[in-house]
Amino acid sequence: MASPSSLDDMKAQRRGIMIVLSSPSGAGKTTLTRKLLKENPDMAMSVSATTRAPRTGEEEGIDYYFIGKNKFVEMVDNDAFLEHAKVFDNFYGTPRAPVEQALNAGRDVVFDIDWQGAQQLTQAAGDDLVKIFILPPNMRELESRLKNRAQDTDEVIAKRMAKSEAEISHWAEYDYVIVNENIDTAIDELRTIVAAERMRRGRQPWISHFVKALTSGA
Repeated sequence: MASPSSLDDMKAQRRGIMIVLSSPSGAGKTTLTRKLLKENPDMAMSVSATTRAPRTGEEEGIDYYFIGKNKFVEMVDNDAFLEHAKVFDNFYGTPRAPVEQALNAGRDVVFDIDWQGAQQLTQAAGDDLVKIFILPPNMRELESRLKNRAQDTDEVIAKRMAKSEAEISHWAEYDYVIVNENIDTAIDELRTIVAAERMRRGRQPWISHFVKALTSGA
């Protein structure tokens, strides 16, 4: 039978998972994402490519990959994106190569995308994907959080609230739903989901070898 040290080595050989977090603006998705990444330093945040110009303080390869429209179209034609979309006059997409590299190395990758991006990832990623939707406890609390952030004008907040119902309507397309009434409870639930998904048999290729050795008396 495998020794404790070799068993730990085998467990480390698991395939990574793609963790999608979606929510209406103000539901707490960003806070939950930051907490999850802080607790898991080997977990990666997916970095999107965009054709828009960098904003002040944004860094290449950290905030976005900044590329031209011709390059973006070329990548689309070469199936180099897991998902992509046009938002107003700019294009955004998730490059396939760095995500697959992380998954093959056993690293989990977190995605902060909307339901449309999640639909495309479902088609592209299959069993690697875990989709989690974050809901507010009620719409009054959602509006209060948006106002307390003090980041948007009243007009922008009104637009976000109007859009939130359409976004929430896609909750049933997700594997899990977390109602973020209390941030500590919500992060506990998120930890539980991630831990369980990491333990799925199909994501732990070492088990078949372990069972073979176990039953052979090795």
